[in-house]
Amino acid sequence: MSDLTARAKTWSENDPDPATRAELEALLRAPDVAKTDLADRFAGALEFGTAGLRGIIGAGPNRMNRAVVRRTTYGLARYLLDTLGHEAKSRGVVIGFDGRTLSREFADETARVLAAQGIGSHLFDDFAPTPLTAFAVKHLGACAGVMITASHNPREYNGYKVYAGNAAQIIPPVDTDIARHIDAAPAAKNVPIFSRDEAKLSGLVHTVSEHVSRAYLDAVRGLSRRQDGDRGLSIVYTAMHGVGNKLAMKALAEAGFTNVTSVAEQAEPDAKFPTVQFPNPEEKGAMDLSFAYGEKHLAELVIANDPDADRLAVAVPSPYVASATLPAGKILQKYVQLTGNQVGVLLGHYVLTEPRPNETKRLVAASIVSSPELGGIAQKLGVRFEATLTGFKWIANRAMDLEREENLAFVFGYEEALGYTVGDVVRDKDGISAAVLIAEMVAVLKSRGKTLIAELESIARKYGLWVSRQISVTKKGASGSADIRAIMKRLRESPPAAIGPFGVTSFVDVAAGTRVATSGGASEKIALPKSDVVIFELEGQSRVIARPSGTEPKIKYYFDVRGDVREDEAFAEAEGRAKKMLEDAVRAFEAVVDLAS
Repeated sequence: MSDLTARAKTWSENDPDPATRAELEALLRAPDVAKTDLADRFAGALEFGTAGLRGIIGAGPNRMNRAVVRRTTYGLARYLLDTLGHEAKSRGVVIGFDGRTLSREFADETARVLAAQGIGSHLFDDFAPTPLTAFAVKHLGACAGVMITASHNPREYNGYKVYAGNAAQIIPPVDTDIARHIDAAPAAKNVPIFSRDEAKLSGLVHTVSEHVSRAYLDAVRGLSRRQDGDRGLSIVYTAMHGVGNKLAMKALAEAGFTNVTSVAEQAEPDAKFPTVQFPNPEEKGAMDLSFAYGEKHLAELVIANDPDADRLAVAVPSPYVASATLPAGKILQKYVQLTGNQVGVLLGHYVLTEPRPNETKRLVAASIVSSPELGGIAQKLGVRFEATLTGFKWIANRAMDLEREENLAFVFGYEEALGYTVGDVVRDKDGISAAVLIAEMVAVLKSRGKTLIAELESIARKYGLWVSRQISVTKKGASGSADIRAIMKRLRESPPAAIGPFGVTSFVDVAAGTRVATSGGASEKIALPKSDVVIFELEGQSRVIARPSGTEPKIKYYFDVRGDVREDEAFAEAEGRAKKMLEDAVRAFEAVVDLAS
């Protein structure tokens, strides 16, 4: 018997789920061609990290299934008991879940394993957006939170996201401490778990009250900067087959927006995501149905949440285009989708230039892979700006550190992958509150005769023009992981001296914690926590960044180019010049890394 076969049989014998046991047994009986699939399932275990777990649903340790969820929850429970003792039992754990395949079942397993360890849970009785789950951890004073979701990943994925007692995602060393407890967990069939009747009789599993969503909506309403503007503007919203529709529509209505149309085909949770190839509003084609609704309703704003509603996509009309094929008098509305950087800059600028009376010593933050533009705006406005590692876990935790250490007030944070948060209502990305704030901004600008596109030009003229591009290359399986490691190794060992029209002024290796000037300067330490990221700082404040994704089998490259706008020139001309330099940098980088592979 081969080692792979033995490991698969042992896992199957210990799997509490008959469906995944049958799945493995079928693979074991299949011809050798199926052994590649089997090998991938046992290439390792899903790694528990700062995003918790995320993987393809299926049998085996390298997949998302009930066995993995049981062992993970047992490890989490033992960690909480070891670090908090009785406090873990009294405060409990919030558990939310989205509409993906097995999300409800994984949430139920989580609550029953916690109950068997004497830890109470606050379990949502229906689908919950990720920001509502994060809010509930803070609002209920829980010691931790678990959100069953794979966010914007393809339909075959699910995940297990963990929040600490501060209502932010866990960061090191908490993740490694929990992982150590998971590694020490017994085989899945031996993990103590209450039956549903036992859990009910124990009194340890509590249903999250509707009062929590009411408190969340009240808090979102409190984030408003202005009460004026045209609240009757036409808006199209889509939940993209996710769980955001009910809460987002209510939040928009309570903010006074009276003309909001939800995309009906995508309004209800559907794990099959039938109208989109990938349930990620960044992906090409994902917004097509929303745009069709926009054309029908002549929408002035099209907004989309991803399936767990922690991200927000924004699209606005381009100039009306006449078409000879349309009936007389009818116009065709075309839309331009804004990038995450553009939305982040718009929201950040709006929050900073429309301060509330009690906001002093303000703080804004963005991930290092987001455009440097917000940092420049903050500097000119005398506001503290902080750059963090990628991921809202870093933004939220660093914001809390600075609030405590320097008495700063965190007012806004964003990352270029469509993630935004205003204030501390949610210590994570929040696509629902961001939707309300961007709608408010459009309404206010409309009353002044301006659009978001015009506002972006005004900001660039005042604070500086930035253009950005992100390229993701998928590298699946064990060989893909090896390719990604090899690319990062090559970039570290042989960094280029120039990238396109730009000389490299310094090389930053975040894993080593160093910045080295290419002019022969001494190495200096950087403040960021160590991470597998390299940064090429270029002439004129431009830069290129490379990093492996933390949640997908991808390596990502980020290009940011600083341009200038002359006082008397058309903005399109200045933007075109900057984009040309950007494309030159991208093409030059292909000589270092094959971006198409």
